[in-house]
Amino acid sequence: MSRAIHSLSSHLSRISVIALHAFTQLVRMKVFYFLVVFAIIMIASNFFDLPQHEGPESMGLNVLRSIKSWSLGTMTLFSVVLAIVATALLLPKDVEDRTLYTILAKPVPRLDYLAGKLLGVLMLVFVSLALMNLLMTAVLHIRTGMVMEDQMQMAKTLGWPPDAIAAMKAETLQQGPSWSLQGAVFAVFLRASIMASLALLISTFSSSTLFTTIVSFLIYFIGHFQADARDAYLQAGAAGEGVFARLISLLLSLVLPDFQLFNVIDAVIEGQALPLMMLGKLTLIGLFYAVFFTFASWFIFSEKEF
Repeated sequence: MSRAIHSLSSHLSRISVIALHAFTQLVRMKVFYFLVVFAIIMIASNFFDLPQHEGPESMGLNVLRSIKSWSLGTMTLFSVVLAIVATALLLPKDVEDRTLYTILAKPVPRLDYLAGKLLGVLMLVFVSLALMNLLMTAVLHIRTGMVMEDQMQMAKTLGWPPDAIAAMKAETLQQGPSWSLQGAVFAVFLRASIMASLALLISTFSSSTLFTTIVSFLIYFIGHFQADARDAYLQAGAAGEGVFARLISLLLSLVLPDFQLFNVIDAVIEGQALPLMMLGKLTLIGLFYAVFFTFASWFIFSEKEF
């Protein structure tokens, strides 16, 4: 028992060291700085959008929805690009710098090396999303207060009854910062985690960063139509090839992530609550694909000679 605990501790220690090194290595790559600046400008610019007053009952709500829409859209784009490009750069760079040979000669298990590299990328994505989330929440909080202040003044001027004012206030607060909004940001992180692990898999059999990046983005695009293609295939083969169609559907579900499942952002933007059960389901899906692609990467990487 103590030997197993010691072995697990050694694995975790090696993974954490490699992850920290990968995180530091990526931070030093100034190629990502423009993405950070772009994301900050996109989110912060929402603060300067002037509200369009359509009426006291809907005044400012479109502005708050716009802030959430632009911010979450920017986070999604930034996190996916960062996850794919950062992962695609790591392995070829280690081979070029001959760092990989030094690490594997210590010796370090190849699974620990891959897991550490992936964890380093996810740390960078998480920190970046956390900073953007803080900025979005701050902007949304300030704008919600501004909208509510304008609403209260107009409602009092028009002589609205207290119950109508309370209902309008509750609807406005529903569009402001909420736990569901934080859940949507976490869903963005889970999507990026899947893409990072997928890019890791591709980079194990590709020595080209450009090839890894292009194929990863292609699979990301296909993943948004995976459910539609699967349903069309099942309907076409339902008459005579039911078993075969189900096997193909299962294989597609295992290999290609269905990113439509992560499209919970639209509902959150409209002010709807994100069910905890749904967030738990997305978390399990993200963990499954991250583990699945990491072990698939290990299977391929273990056969390579360095």
